[in-house]
Amino acid sequence: MSQGLRPGPGTYRVGGKVYASVLGLLSPKPPFLQVIPLSGRYLPKPEDVVIGTVTDCQGTFWLLDIGAPRWAPLHMTGTPWNVEIGETEKFLRVRDSVIVRVENLDPTGRIGVTMLGDGLGKLEGGTIVTVSPARIPRVVGRGGSMIDTITRHTGAQVAVGQNGRVWINGSPDAILRASEALRLIEEQGQRRGLTERVESYLVSTSSSNDRGPETASRESAHRDAPPHHVPPVGPADERIDPDSVGPGTDEY
Repeated sequence: MSQGLRPGPGTYRVGGKVYASVLGLLSPKPPFLQVIPLSGRYLPKPEDVVIGTVTDCQGTFWLLDIGAPRWAPLHMTGTPWNVEIGETEKFLRVRDSVIVRVENLDPTGRIGVTMLGDGLGKLEGGTIVTVSPARIPRVVGRGGSMIDTITRHTGAQVAVGQNGRVWINGSPDAILRASEALRLIEEQGQRRGLTERVESYLVSTSSSNDRGPETASRESAHRDAPPHHVPPVGPADERIDPDSVGPGTDEY
């Protein structure tokens, strides 16, 4: 499988063979072969859509925690608001949550993010559940199938960040059931038939007499959800097998 591919992140080559250097998921990205770690901090890439939390407000920018090794400053010019110098707290305060896009990474590791774009902005209400960033392809599912399953059966509004943070909004029951579905994905993400198991759980926990409100809530969630509430994934992202790769043991 390594023929014609060069070692990428999470891999190394010895004697013409490529090995994993971390426990993770095989992810060929021609011309590189990489392994996505199953644990560890999120490593940002340009164009990633992520969910961040405000940790500090300065005169012209906010510092965001996006789960990366460094804070990500969001400059006031990178928002849709007309912010005056020194008035940042009028728009975002510490502990507020936002959806932003990673715009650039400079050679020192500084992370530039922006709130300008479809589906980006401040998140109102709801709760944030954190999963491993390596599980995000399974959270999304092929063509958005997993997210569709969760929103269809719970009526929740869901936004997925590629940094492993998932925002859920809706009724307390919808938030609870969607959160439990994410925990199931976190624990069993390496197994086949995951979508069917998640759907089975959601069906078994649904009250038979709330189909009407659930349907209405679902339609509202789909209508109000950010247009890009799910990160782009290719068809191959749902195929996790072969998936668990031992450090320095499995050959590709």
